[in-house]
Amino acid sequence: MRVPKLPVALRAYRYGLYLGEPAVAGLLAWRSRRGKEDPVRLSERRGLPGRARPVGHLVWMHGASIGEALSLVGLIEGMIARGCSVLVTTGTRSAADLLSKRLPPGAVHQYMPLDAPRWIERFLAHWQPDLAIVAESEIWPNTIVSLHRRGIPLVLVNGRMSERSFKAWTRSPDTARALLARIAVCLVQTREDGERFARLGAPRINVVGNLKYDSAVPPADSQQLAYLGDMIGDRPVWVAASTHAGEDEVVARVHASLKARFLRLLTVIVPRHPRRGEEAARIATAAGLRVSRRAKGGRPLPSIDLYVADTIGELGLFYRLCPLVFLGGSLVPHGGQNPIEPVRLDSAILHGPHVHNFHEPYGALDTRGGARRVADEAELLKAVGELVADPRALAAMWAKGQAALLPFEGAVARTFAVLEPYVAQMKLSARERD
Repeated sequence: MRVPKLPVALRAYRYGLYLGEPAVAGLLAWRSRRGKEDPVRLSERRGLPGRARPVGHLVWMHGASIGEALSLVGLIEGMIARGCSVLVTTGTRSAADLLSKRLPPGAVHQYMPLDAPRWIERFLAHWQPDLAIVAESEIWPNTIVSLHRRGIPLVLVNGRMSERSFKAWTRSPDTARALLARIAVCLVQTREDGERFARLGAPRINVVGNLKYDSAVPPADSQQLAYLGDMIGDRPVWVAASTHAGEDEVVARVHASLKARFLRLLTVIVPRHPRRGEEAARIATAAGLRVSRRAKGGRPLPSIDLYVADTIGELGLFYRLCPLVFLGGSLVPHGGQNPIEPVRLDSAILHGPHVHNFHEPYGALDTRGGARRVADEAELLKAVGELVADPRALAAMWAKGQAALLPFEGAVARTFAVLEPYVAQMKLSARERD
C-alpha cells in the first residue's frame, strides 16, 4: 500500500528538531538536575547505547511509563519463548526502576531517546531491531518515519485513543493520516478506539482487548509481606493508592473522622509519585494524625494512624495487605488508575467519578458490584466506614470484582495471533541473509 507523503507540518517538525537539537540537549540537562532523568544514563536519551546489541532476532518494545511498560510483560515473555531477544525502552525513571525487577532473562532495558532525528537514527543504527512494538498511544513522528524508511515493521499494541486525543488529532488530519499509514497494524483495546483510529486514517486495525487484563500481578517481597502482616495483625486497614495532589487531604480527613469509631484503624497512603511522600505526611500531621513514612524507615506501628508508603514498586505489597483499596487520580480530574491489579489481589475497590482513562474495567466492576463509586469526601467516608465494619461485604465485593473482569482476559493470545506472521517473516528474512 502506498503511504502518503509527509505533509509540510511533519517536515517542519522533523527539520526543526535537527536545528533544535542543542536546545533539546539543554532540556535533558535541566531535567537531569531536577531528578527527572537518570544522570548516569542520560546519554541513552540521546540515542547512545548503554550496552551491546544481543545476537540474533531482536524485538524492540516501548512503554512510556509504568503502566504501559508493565502491560508489555506478557508479550516480552512470549517473544523470548519464541527465540527472540527483546529490547525494552521506557521514558521515565520510575518505570526503569520497576522493570529492573520485572524483566525476564533475554530482555534488556534502555531509555527511549527523545524524538530528535539524529538521536533516533543513532539508536536504530546500533540496535537494528527486526520488529518494533509500542504500547497504547506513543506516536512519535520522527521515530515512525525512521522505522518506516528502514523497513522495520511498527505495531501499535494495546492502542487507545481517548475522545480528547481524537479531537486534537482531527485538527491535523494530514499529519495523522501520514503517521498512521506508516504503522503496520494498530491493535486496539476497544471498538471505540478502533473507530477513532480508522477515522484518522489508520488502514489496518484489529480489536484485541486490553493487555492489562492479562498482566501478572505486581510482586511483593515475601519477607516484608510477612513482617508487615504480623505488625498490622487484625487492625482494620485500607489503602489509598496512587493518590494525586488534592486527594491526600481527603484521605487524612476521612481517617480523622473515622478514628473515634475505629480506634485501631490504619490508613495507608501510596502517593502516585513517591517524591510527594513528605507532602502527604505533612498534610496528615496537620490533620492531627500520627504519621510514619516508609521512605524514611518508618513502620506501621500500633501507635501510627497513617502510614505513607512513598517507595517505588511496592503497590503489590500493600494490595496484598489491604482488603479495601481507594484508587486515586479519580476524585481529581486525572482520569483514574488501573483497578485490575488490586482486584486480582483480592481487594474491594472504591473510586471517584474521574475514571475515563479506564472506563471499561470500572464500568464492568461497578455494574457487577466489585467496585463502588464515591462522588466526594462524604461518600468516601461513608463507604470506608461501612466496608471496614463489614468484612463479609468486603469479601463479596472482591469476589464479584474478579468475576467481572474474567470475560476481558485473553488479549495477549489475541495479540500474538496477529504478531505471529511478523515473527515468522523476521526469522525467514534472517535465514535468507545467512
